Amino acid sequence: MIHARPRGSMHSPVVANRRGYTAGLLLAVLWLVSALASLASAAPLDLRDDRPSIEAWPAVTVLPDPSGTLLVDDALAAAARFEAPPGTSGTLGVRAEPVWVRIPLAVHATSNGLWVLDIDYPVLQRIEVYLISDGHVTLQTTLGSLQPYTQRPLRSRTHALPLAMLPGHAYDLLLRVETRGAMVLPITLNKPTAWHSKSLNEQMLQGILTGLALCLLIYSLAQWINLRDVLFIQYALLIAGSLLFSLHLFGLGTQYLWRDMPWVELHAASLAALTATCGSFLFISQALAGDRPRNWLLRSMRGGAVLCVVLAALYALDLLSTRAVAGIVSILGLVPALLGIPGAVRRARLGDPVGSTLLLAWLLYFLATATVIGVIRGWVPVNFWTLHSFQFGATLDMLLFMRVLGLRTKALRLEALDANRERDVMRSLAHTDPLTGLPNRRGLNISLASALSRCSTEKMLAVYVMDLDGFKPVNDRHGHDVGDELLVAVTRRLQGHVRQSDLVARLGGDEFVVMAGQLQSMQQAQELGHKLLDAFRSPFSLNNVQVEIGLTIGYAIAPHDSTDAIGLLKLADAAMYSGKQGGKFCLRRNTGDLALSSS
Repeated sequence: MIHARPRGSMHSPVVANRRGYTAGLLLAVLWLVSALASLASAAPLDLRDDRPSIEAWPAVTVLPDPSGTLLVDDALAAAARFEAPPGTSGTLGVRAEPVWVRIPLAVHATSNGLWVLDIDYPVLQRIEVYLISDGHVTLQTTLGSLQPYTQRPLRSRTHALPLAMLPGHAYDLLLRVETRGAMVLPITLNKPTAWHSKSLNEQMLQGILTGLALCLLIYSLAQWINLRDVLFIQYALLIAGSLLFSLHLFGLGTQYLWRDMPWVELHAASLAALTATCGSFLFISQALAGDRPRNWLLRSMRGGAVLCVVLAALYALDLLSTRAVAGIVSILGLVPALLGIPGAVRRARLGDPVGSTLLLAWLLYFLATATVIGVIRGWVPVNFWTLHSFQFGATLDMLLFMRVLGLRTKALRLEALDANRERDVMRSLAHTDPLTGLPNRRGLNISLASALSRCSTEKMLAVYVMDLDGFKPVNDRHGHDVGDELLVAVTRRLQGHVRQSDLVARLGGDEFVVMAGQLQSMQQAQELGHKLLDAFRSPFSLNNVQVEIGLTIGYAIAPHDSTDAIGLLKLADAAMYSGKQGGKFCLRRNTGDLALSSS
């Protein structure tokens, strides 16, 4: 009897075998990939003397320690739990917990075994270093920014430790890293000469950038003292904060300024960042809206500056944590630029270089900030350029902001020139006759007082007061326009018949004065008077109108006739009136005898 087989039952063992084979193959592939990754991550660094500087990150594996209780023996026992670090090379991002870092080393047989461990991120606060050989700790020390500087194995700005290892031997380097901020770990193994050379080059770079910032700071303070322009002191505040932050970030502060001062080391970065942000609020608002005290931008920016001061005070009193301040500053630091962009764009569209300069500075600032955030978060690999991006960006920003100050100084200088020009115009209007351009009575008195102080019996001063004969009939017959034209022509003729050092003035109406100094004799004064009379013997041609006028002159000589300006003018004026009464077109000197008769 034949029984019917259920449909599909004949193929089910084959399908099951295929599925099992596929699953097994997949597991084998996954295991192989995992094993290869484990082998790759565990491959030791080959320390050869012909490679004087070696990046350690390709050999790094990490083990987080959330409880913070693992000791070195625990870390050694948990060697299988170390994993390749996530993200990009050189950084573990922001971590609150300590992290164990393992670096296997293989000292080549030809090496002398002398190397220097260098971790070029000075703000790491505590680094415990263990050198392991055959499961035993052969070297143990503690590095970090909070360790006394005098107790550092190598007194440098970075965390450096000399290592003496046996050629041909294998070692494990264990690091326990603990810090409040970003866990950036640019770890290298260097030959001593290579390490010294690299350290010297970095020290020179830091010296150049720090010196530049100090020069800008001193310049801005000096300009503020000289000009009393608040923009310069705000720029100085901005530079001071940025400079202090760089000094802390690159270890120069610990190396030179606040050595063995833990409180400053813990608080320097946040306080410097708040100082720079406060300066940014004030500087940008003053540059864009300083001439409009009720502007919303100015009020908002000043409010932001006050907030920075309050946060700095709370942080200094340890009422705010470093993590909280870092989060606030990461947002608050962008606010001055974001608020200032609309005003800067408007200025740039109007052709104002202040606007375009600020926009360029902010573009560089955003790029530098984005790079730093990428390094801190583990999104950007750590190298020379990314590690120095903030410092380079801040330096370029300071130079661009200095250009804003230069434009401000230029504007102040132009304002001063305009003010001086306006003052000179007002002074000229006050001392000059508007029709002829000659000094008026006030201008004459100033010049006369100055000339009298220099005259003597050997260098006499003569003052000629003269009145035109027949001017009123010309004015009445031909009109005031012709009369004014005649007065201008009289001015030119008088100026053409005196010396360059002599002064011609108009007192009003048709009355003129000539002041002649450096005269060596009475005869010379008389000859000049007759020369002026003779100049008026020829007619004046004015707009196809020819007119004839005469001249009556009275004069006095200092210091013989008088030694003060008022007395000299009165004597000359009395002589002129005497000439008018005596027939006009004449020259008379008053030695004092005509003063009473003319009064």
